[in-house]
Amino acid sequence: MKKSDLFTKLAPYLFDYRLNRWFDRQKFQPMTVTYSVTAACQSRCKTCQIGQMFCNDPSRPEKDLKLDEIEKIFKTMKPVYFFNMSGGEPFMRKDLPQIVTLACKYLKPRVIHTPTNAIMSKTIIANTEKIIKIIRRYDPTVPFTVKPSIDGVGELHDEIRGVKGNFDKLLETIEGLKKLEEKYDNFHLELGTVISNFNINHLDEIEDFVHSLGVESYRNEVAECRTEFFNLDDPITPPADVYQKLIKDFSRKVEENIGKKKSLAKTTEAMRVVYYDLAGKILETHTQVIPCYAGVSNVHINYDGGVWPCCVLGYDKEMGNLREFNYDFQKLWYSPEAKQVRKYIKEKNCACPLANQAYSNELMHFPSLVKAGIKTIQYARKG
Repeated sequence: MKKSDLFTKLAPYLFDYRLNRWFDRQKFQPMTVTYSVTAACQSRCKTCQIGQMFCNDPSRPEKDLKLDEIEKIFKTMKPVYFFNMSGGEPFMRKDLPQIVTLACKYLKPRVIHTPTNAIMSKTIIANTEKIIKIIRRYDPTVPFTVKPSIDGVGELHDEIRGVKGNFDKLLETIEGLKKLEEKYDNFHLELGTVISNFNINHLDEIEDFVHSLGVESYRNEVAECRTEFFNLDDPITPPADVYQKLIKDFSRKVEENIGKKKSLAKTTEAMRVVYYDLAGKILETHTQVIPCYAGVSNVHINYDGGVWPCCVLGYDKEMGNLREFNYDFQKLWYSPEAKQVRKYIKEKNCACPLANQAYSNELMHFPSLVKAGIKTIQYARKG
């Protein structure tokens, strides 16, 4: 995927989002769809209670959208740019490759991404290769990214993730995915860290370890209290002043390693550095530092068919459930309930450093876009 392709394909979406905010135009489609394919998860993370919440619920598997339901929903949707799969643990769905097939057929995404806890190494590696081949049959230029989580090195990772031996499985998964990255030019491995009060003193160690593995792409985001995670009362988010100090180190390390990276990676890293600054300001001020387009540019489909503007508002601000709308996304997307949720967000009743949404917001905020552009030029010169 070239930078020219990125901006050419996104331009129509961004134009419609502006018209919506200025004139309340009701003719826009999300460019980013995140689909939590299941709530099942083997992890018992200190920063997320999804695994614990659903582990003893015998009715949970029946709540997952079935393939025929997913197809009905995707048929009613327009093409999107980003298709993110989430969970729970996405690879716990044995039919994950079939879900990707439906996404390629109906949503025609330009980028496909999924995180993973990396526990089921063999399944993750095997199904990743199946998914790569499926994507290549539809369009070999579409990149597929898998992001294993790394919240510590060695025992610290296992302690935070709540599963003994998870770190060893992580290393096994990384090795298998690196081989796929060498084999397929449209597959990319990246690692991600959730910055919480449990690992804030170990971030240098984690990042140095990631770079020692030869993984080109590494991202991190702040641990958040979300209704999605059932963790609203958990003391997991670092104080704003602590996070802002960390931002300087993140940015410095990005610049130290930027010369080795490809052109598109330099653009995404520039966006990421701007995000770090925004996230710090949001944590400090508890307000929307730049306008949020959740429920406009991005949408989150929950495992049970619920539709959210984002995973932070989640269950508290559900726009509706697709099962109740006869699987018609358009009918739900333009419903009075959805309009009320957008109004709530536009009036700045919420504020969060959600990374996925922040990148979309950056594209819609001219000063942030200029900052990212300047950094991209600076990083290109370092190449």
